[in-house]
Amino acid sequence: MTQPTEPNTAAGAGAGAGAGADELDLELAPGRPAILRVGAPVATDALPHWVEERKAALDAALLCHGAVLIRGLGVGDAQALGRLSERFLGAAMPEAQAFARRRPLGGPVLSSLEWPADQPMCMHHELSYALEFPRLLAVGCFSPPAEGGVTGLADAQAVLAALPEAIVERFTATGWSLERSYNDLVGVPWSEALGTADRAAAEEYCRAAGIDFGWRPDGGLSTSQRRSAVIRHPLTGEEVWFNQIAFLNEWTMEPAVREFLVAQFGADGLPFNSRHGDGSPIDAGTVETINRVYEAHTLREPWQVGDVLLVDNIRMAHSREPFTGRREVGMVLGAPVRLADCHPTHQPAPTHQPAPAS
Repeated sequence: MTQPTEPNTAAGAGAGAGAGADELDLELAPGRPAILRVGAPVATDALPHWVEERKAALDAALLCHGAVLIRGLGVGDAQALGRLSERFLGAAMPEAQAFARRRPLGGPVLSSLEWPADQPMCMHHELSYALEFPRLLAVGCFSPPAEGGVTGLADAQAVLAALPEAIVERFTATGWSLERSYNDLVGVPWSEALGTADRAAAEEYCRAAGIDFGWRPDGGLSTSQRRSAVIRHPLTGEEVWFNQIAFLNEWTMEPAVREFLVAQFGADGLPFNSRHGDGSPIDAGTVETINRVYEAHTLREPWQVGDVLLVDNIRMAHSREPFTGRREVGMVLGAPVRLADCHPTHQPAPTHQPAPAS
């Protein structure tokens, strides 16, 4: 990732605080997420009650800061994270249209994406390419890595304001497109991503999800889905930079990895890539600029065992930095939101809501 060229800013700068946010006595510092320190661990069965007593204040804090790291609760396994999440997130969402695998850890809790430990996962929002996505995330650290592995956060309001006007205007006008070419070498097969091994059912899923598709002569599936790059937060009405343009893009790959994939599949057959919404390619300089702005606004705090990070997935992008050692992090996707409720500039009209991918 490119090094920052402007100072880090605290998440939530300039955002209106919701009533009750101050009740939590949050620890605020430049370059770090808001931290709520808890004096003693809470038993798993008591976590829902602990959340219920503070839910209004936590909701207000997320509207103000975008994310809150809770330290000291002792949420050390998937069962505990699930119990906390059921009261805070409400309805949980399954993974959909996955581009990398997650392991089920029990109940609604999923592992972090299976991504090479020595490769960064650049800033993104969960399911920002779908017609329905989680508004809230609960992320728990069960085993911190020996080094690295930070889950970085970046305020999508601040990122939008800091991006060059020309980039924002073009992506606002055209949106962005996620291009996928499923294969047996990289990522997950289409049957896993779409939750069915039946071609007719996969086609119906794509139609319902606003995804253009085509079958290749080798039996593989290629898809394209156009989405808005800028949307409005459904609760605050603020515009945010909400997409995976600079993560699922060929220019974010390590050069050797990109060269290998192009040699294997051709420039138009990469497992995933992002383009302008009109189908034109995104140049390397644009991707570098976006990632540089993300880096300049990244908040970091190393994981400790038992930490829980609550994230407003629409307000905050997140990343995962390279690490060494064993890193066990669980995630729950919750509080589903429809793209249609976020004032999109580009949205297909599905025939019906697709069945959840398995």
